[in-house]
Amino acid sequence: MDHASFTEICLHQLKMSGVRSDERLVVLTQGSERLDYADAFMAAGQRLGANMYHMRLPAPPAMGGWNVGATGLAAMPEAVEALKNCDMLIDCVFLLFSPEQMAIQAAGTRILTAVEPPALLARMLPSQELREKVEIGAALLDRAKVMRITSPHGTDVTYRLNTYPTVAEYACTDEPGRWDHWPSGFVFTGGDDDGVDGTIVVAPGDILLPQNMYVRDPITYTIEKGFITDIRGGLDAELVKSYMDGFNDPRGLGMSHVGWGMNPDAKWHRMVPGEFPGGMGMEPRSFYGNVMFSTGPNNELGGPNDTACHLDIPMRGCSLFLDDEPIVIDGDIVVKEMQMARR
Repeated sequence: MDHASFTEICLHQLKMSGVRSDERLVVLTQGSERLDYADAFMAAGQRLGANMYHMRLPAPPAMGGWNVGATGLAAMPEAVEALKNCDMLIDCVFLLFSPEQMAIQAAGTRILTAVEPPALLARMLPSQELREKVEIGAALLDRAKVMRITSPHGTDVTYRLNTYPTVAEYACTDEPGRWDHWPSGFVFTGGDDDGVDGTIVVAPGDILLPQNMYVRDPITYTIEKGFITDIRGGLDAELVKSYMDGFNDPRGLGMSHVGWGMNPDAKWHRMVPGEFPGGMGMEPRSFYGNVMFSTGPNNELGGPNDTACHLDIPMRGCSLFLDDEPIVIDGDIVVKEMQMARR
């Protein structure tokens, strides 16, 4: 995408995020990555009269795997303090799950993560309609005490919901201390630490993230009191177990966040060879009617588990109930107030 076009979609984003004249915005990058993002955001913010800054961290060391919560800011407390004192941080590094992001949010800085390819950012621009629908879903989830998920493949799992807040992701942020991710479009929360029990069957066509791959044969998870006690299946199950074992951290077996996707502009099929544009998989997390469960850290929600071992698994064709009321049935959102036309 050329600079002018990239600047225009960043301008739309900043307007949706309520950027005002004389606000202080910082774009955070590292090494040589996403410098074009910084240029586009800087140009867009200047058109709105914002005070724009670019903070560029050194390139990170090769770490291997997806070690969530580990950032270059950990060794730079003075940089963290600077970010606490801006109005909005545009995170082009991916700070999520890190103590540094939590400290920055707690200081009142709103944060937008933008690490997906520009073409995907353009196709999944935030909208007022998406925000309104996601907020309706978040209100329903926030009131619920029990979530149950079922599927024709054998999933039947219950989450007790009495501990953690609900998070609404609609791809823009205009409130102090709020974080969001562009692109997105879903709601989620976490089950009680000992309150997730049952069976989840990840079926062919469901997606493993961060592996960015479609499941080919079923993976059966057994969950008791908030922790996975057994993973069974074929090659895909063995890959998952090997990946998790690589962290040497039993907390990786904990159940993390859970929710459903609501963005009609996100497509399930866009990860096939030749279609996947790169990035970290925000499109499959967001596609309309998916039910996604996650394993590993829950510190994003205020929980005690800060393991670096994290998987997100969006599933198709599931049904999700809140206090026995249907929300998603066979992969379709059935609450009229939340429905959006699929495009």
